[in-house]
Amino acid sequence: MRTETDAPIEPSPASRVPLTKERVLRAAIDLADTGGIESLSMRKLGGALGVEAMSLYNHARGKEDILDGIVDVILGEIDPGPLPPEWKGALRRTILASRQVLLRHPWAPKVIETRTNPGPAMLAHVERVIGTLREGGFSVDVTHHAIHVLGSRMFGFTQDPWDMSGGTPPTPEVAALLARQMTERYPHVTEMAMAVSHDGGLGGCDDDVEFAIGLDLILDGLERLRGPATA
Repeated sequence: MRTETDAPIEPSPASRVPLTKERVLRAAIDLADTGGIESLSMRKLGGALGVEAMSLYNHARGKEDILDGIVDVILGEIDPGPLPPEWKGALRRTILASRQVLLRHPWAPKVIETRTNPGPAMLAHVERVIGTLREGGFSVDVTHHAIHVLGSRMFGFTQDPWDMSGGTPPTPEVAALLARQMTERYPHVTEMAMAVSHDGGLGGCDDDVEFAIGLDLILDGLERLRGPATA
């Protein structure tokens, strides 16, 4: 007769699901989405998956391999849907679709900037952008320049002169006081800051608006360079 101590031990829910690289990468993305990329470590990733950190090395060579993988997974989420027939509208929709993905993963730009080994999804995205330009009548030479001009914007983000997203904005009263103190020494900076702010004080910019304006300026400039497509 089987006793209670003879009963088979039930595996934990986490151990019942086979560990795959796809599952590892999705868990890594979830960690970064929740706590930022700084919260991602092999130890924490193993804990989230219910395994020892050493088990992860069966599916990834290390943290850099994980970072390469999650960038590719994220870029694989880009789906611009049906594209307009003309190049400018198609490229604009593709890049804005990229931005929507990056807004879901705000930590991703810093990781993308550090990658040196493009994966299939990154290459597919770049291929889509280049193909749109080439099929739109741009020469190989001008397409090459266009990729450099687009830069990180092609992936849905920009490197602004300053980033005010990391801190808590001051109250309108404090912002107004800071603006008055800056006026004498930095009149042009203050003039622009006051013009785009609210409540008479310094404030942040609407990143989505600035991104779209910059993209449109780039596309309009490329339009002037476009000539007959040549091999």
